[in-house]
Amino acid sequence: MRQTFATSQWILCPVEVVFAFFANPQNLIPLMPRWRKARVEEARIVAPPGADTCIAAGAGSIVTISFRPNPLSPIRLRWEAKISEFVPNDHFCDEQMRGPFAYWKHCHQVRAESLYGVAGTRITDEVVYEMKMGPAGELAHGLFFSGQVARLFAFRQVQVEKILPGGGGISQRT
Repeated sequence: MRQTFATSQWILCPVEVVFAFFANPQNLIPLMPRWRKARVEEARIVAPPGADTCIAAGAGSIVTISFRPNPLSPIRLRWEAKISEFVPNDHFCDEQMRGPFAYWKHCHQVRAESLYGVAGTRITDEVVYEMKMGPAGELAHGLFFSGQVARLFAFRQVQVEKILPGGGGISQRT
């Protein structure tokens, strides 16, 4: 059964800077907890039309990362994703080709938005995913995984506030 998760945050940073940050696959690494020891194993980048000097994984790009599933694990999980949609300074979506889920689609959207009269960017993440292993996977999801997704994105939002310029300003997360 497919599950959905959505969250958003507002950050005191221009849309163009926020989008460029998320479109660069190397920036995924600092958004994951250090104990995961995440790394980009391979990135076959397709530059989006009209790309300037920043690195952006446009539609058709394929990125493979690896990470530890838990702090004590000696094994690494590999995750290969393809950028299926890419609209500069608006949104992009990545879909799992190989990895820990039966299905995974994650769309990142950015919108200029003023909060309390201050110009910034609303970052919205929407994820649709399905666990592997049928009913056993659904049971695992219900027992612990759904909370793990929320914790991962909460961690990510804190990291975004630390990394992006102006990120330490007014913040609103949902």
